[in-house]
Amino acid sequence: MEELKNLDALRNKIDELDKKLVELLSARANVVVEVGKFKRNTDTPIYSPHRERAVLDRVLAQNDGPLPDKTIEAIYRELMSGSFQLEKPLAIAHLAPIGSFSHIAAIRHFGSSVECVGVPTIERVFREVAAGHCSYGLVPYENSTSGSVLDTLDAFQEHDVTIYAEALIDIQHCLLCNGSTNEIKTIASKPQVLLQCRKWLTAMFPNVVLVETASSAQAAQLAKEDIHTGAIGSELAGREHNVEVVLENVQDRPENITRFLILAKESALPSGDDKSTIMFTTKHEPGALVDVLAAFRDKGINLSHIDKRPSGRTNWDYTFFIDADAHQDTQAHIDAVKTASAFCKSIGVLGSYPKAGQVL
Repeated sequence: MEELKNLDALRNKIDELDKKLVELLSARANVVVEVGKFKRNTDTPIYSPHRERAVLDRVLAQNDGPLPDKTIEAIYRELMSGSFQLEKPLAIAHLAPIGSFSHIAAIRHFGSSVECVGVPTIERVFREVAAGHCSYGLVPYENSTSGSVLDTLDAFQEHDVTIYAEALIDIQHCLLCNGSTNEIKTIASKPQVLLQCRKWLTAMFPNVVLVETASSAQAAQLAKEDIHTGAIGSELAGREHNVEVVLENVQDRPENITRFLILAKESALPSGDDKSTIMFTTKHEPGALVDVLAAFRDKGINLSHIDKRPSGRTNWDYTFFIDADAHQDTQAHIDAVKTASAFCKSIGVLGSYPKAGQVL
């Protein structure tokens, strides 16, 4: 009986703290409303990545436990999501449908209070942002297992948008099926997802037919319609499409991280720990690519990513993409781009933005 009294006392203490928390959250929300009025009157962006990074860094530095940093960050992202709704509702374009990993990434980064707008292709995400139909867009850029997302690289060559922020999302794939695994004849998913599970699929289902779909959530829909079809997708996709999760974490590598980029029409302000993504096409001269890369090395700027795609204009003409660990407004970055331009037919900064913190 004494133990029950102690438990009741602890629960009463939690109730009192919850009341204080709600009061503090309401007081914070009232300040947010005033901030929203100021932003609307001055055309200040509602979502500011440098401010987001500063808030998260500050609260995480103040966290002494026992809650882990990941939990604290998730709470504050939801707080900021609710703040967006109070200041001005935001629409975020992402690759459809509900339950896709892009949809999950949008929720984890922007919170559940924003409007998520699913569109059929990555190129369409770019188009929605460029046309001003959506406040921001979120697209996959590279995966720790399967590498760069080619549709995203290609779309940068066609649309005038800015990289505004980035997010690192932990991707956990599940085998979805409403029948017996022994009766699975086909397994469907997005090509990149199948690639991230290639070794597992070869070992566990060597004789099944692999079917490529536009999204992992679309694959879940196929699995719902046919008990002989399995899908590789998210737990959310299974829940949304009423398909059972048969096995979890079927990706080849336990840590399967996808880097997403947030697209906008405006540019992000420096946060103090930024990176820039640069797109360029070199001149057809010996050593031109080496000279471009050396321009950043000579200014002490680290390059953390490089990729290439056909330019789409001339055969054997390639567009290169690099990530530089510096904001485009720093003098070293300005000088590096100026030096590199002498070896390029075209060069441009797609955006400078705060480096992502926690994996979400």
